[in-house]
Amino acid sequence: MKISIIIPTYNEEEYLPKLLESIKSQDFTDYEVIVADAQSDDNTREIAKEYGCIVVEGGLPGPGRNRGAEVAQGEILLFLDSDLELTENYLSNVIEEFESEDLGIAITQMTPLSEKKRDKYLHDLANWFMIAVENIKPHGAGCYGIISKKELHDEVDGFDENLSFGEDTDYIERVAEISEFKVLRNARIGVSTRRLEEEGLYTLLKQYGKSTVNDFRGKRTSAEDLGYEFGHDPIAALDSVDMERIAEKSRNRKIKDRINKFKDREIEENELIEVTEEETGLIIKEAAGSEGKKRIFYSVCGEGMGHAIRSSVILEHLTKKYDVYIFSSERAYEFLANKFDNVFEIGGFNTVYENNVVRTKKTFFKALKANPTNLKEGYNVLYKECKRVKPNIIISDFENYASMLSKLMNIPLISLDNIHMLTQCEYDYPPHHRADMLTAKAVTKSYILRPKRHIITSFFYPPLKHPKMTALYPPVLREEIMKLEPVEGEHVLVYQTAESSINLMEELKKLDYKFIVYGFNKDEVDENLTYRSFNEEQIFEDMRTAKAIIVNGGFTMISEAIYLKKPIYSTPAHKNFEQILNGFYVEKLGFGEYHDKLDVKKIESFLDNLDKYQENLNKVEPWDNTEILKDLDLSIEKYARLD
Repeated sequence: MKISIIIPTYNEEEYLPKLLESIKSQDFTDYEVIVADAQSDDNTREIAKEYGCIVVEGGLPGPGRNRGAEVAQGEILLFLDSDLELTENYLSNVIEEFESEDLGIAITQMTPLSEKKRDKYLHDLANWFMIAVENIKPHGAGCYGIISKKELHDEVDGFDENLSFGEDTDYIERVAEISEFKVLRNARIGVSTRRLEEEGLYTLLKQYGKSTVNDFRGKRTSAEDLGYEFGHDPIAALDSVDMERIAEKSRNRKIKDRINKFKDREIEENELIEVTEEETGLIIKEAAGSEGKKRIFYSVCGEGMGHAIRSSVILEHLTKKYDVYIFSSERAYEFLANKFDNVFEIGGFNTVYENNVVRTKKTFFKALKANPTNLKEGYNVLYKECKRVKPNIIISDFENYASMLSKLMNIPLISLDNIHMLTQCEYDYPPHHRADMLTAKAVTKSYILRPKRHIITSFFYPPLKHPKMTALYPPVLREEIMKLEPVEGEHVLVYQTAESSINLMEELKKLDYKFIVYGFNKDEVDENLTYRSFNEEQIFEDMRTAKAIIVNGGFTMISEAIYLKKPIYSTPAHKNFEQILNGFYVEKLGFGEYHDKLDVKKIESFLDNLDKYQENLNKVEPWDNTEILKDLDLSIEKYARLD
């Protein structure tokens, strides 16, 4: 017999007939169906017998699958949950790909038994994740359909019956150690969304998120930890000795040594300890443990240029004393690769703007579409370099794959950016932008997960929510900006890229001011408008000699304008809350004006009142990067993992 289909059940009279009908309708017929029932008190057993199934005593999913495998006659075992349904030609597609690829263990992709778009997107995302990590960490669950060779099942002694949760992933990992694993591309299995409906999206994401992270770290999670039940009383909770034994048994050999070296040390306080230079030397000597520099992974968000510009300043400092490996995407990658060694390109996400408006849905769909490639290429690059380099610590400037690597490989993480102002501080904001604020906070929280320390840059200073683990510093400045000696010239610098700005340019011709305009990628003069393509040296000079600056809500341009004491007219991109907050505080601090859109009459009024904004800007004390670099050095020495 070619294949034995094994189904563990408990009170599944509602769902089992649908699965058995889908099996019966397959074009492939060389199979047997074994139902391992855990003493159901409904009609589950009777239904199974009516369909000609072999019925054996079962238990929790692991024991049930093992009892079924004990009586199986097939060369190949297919383990299914009872609320699945086979799609057309599922069995023939599975057998063909499984045998042609000479696999020992495999799972199939899922398709939800639901018409809701949310369910389709979530299951597609799960499929993409499994494919992206299949060569890193064999992973899966019973809801995918688990296919294995009978001889290999027997060799690894089947499913670990001590596990109450994650027994399927544990099984896949152990079989994959002695054979080839793959997520099959040609077969999809229909999956019930009943747990999603019953328990809610948040609960399931929390459960499976925690379990997945623990799996990648070589730990096992019990059903009791997650509040998960198979449908009857859970087995007794395992003690720490049992859990460690199981984890040791099931760790993937390919990453086992790396996980063991990355065991986290206990830290009672997250508060950064201020020390003297002499004491710092002692800490460095102790933390290093041996000759050689610490190894840092520094990962940078590729959207826009602000993150890259800030990071280039930080990296100039770090590369003098540490071995630093840099990861970024798109323009930021190109910018950093021209300045530093050891720069690696990864995938990244970008916000979709249309006419200076953030398009949230299009951004989501673009990210969803790009996610399989980004995850596979981006995370794989980080993971492979992690195995090779063995970093002591990771620093992220709002780049999420580095955060994933930190959690999955248990490497300490420091977050250094301006974005986490949104989640770590108590600030004022325009009340009518509350929805934008909530969206931005949710996205920000998902990007960087529980770092050891938040280092945040800002030109305004609201109270911190968690002062022991968070520090607030002035914006990081480029050396070229700090060397400039600003003067009030005759022109207004305009930096705009939105399509709506084209019409504004015609309106600016009516004003009795000279404008130097960046953002249209051309060099020409049109009456009182001088267009310039981007050139770093030229824009520095134009900023130095400007009388005012018209800009969106970008953090870097606003920060440098404040340092150079240039009044600011800010028009943030609609629905971009970070930019909205920047513009709001420009006006709140009296450094200029914040408006929802470019309006020539408001610009004229702004330019007629530059004196009052200049007076407030003249009170701003100059700053440099000394304190933030000192904090970063101390944080690295405190949190870096020992070799």
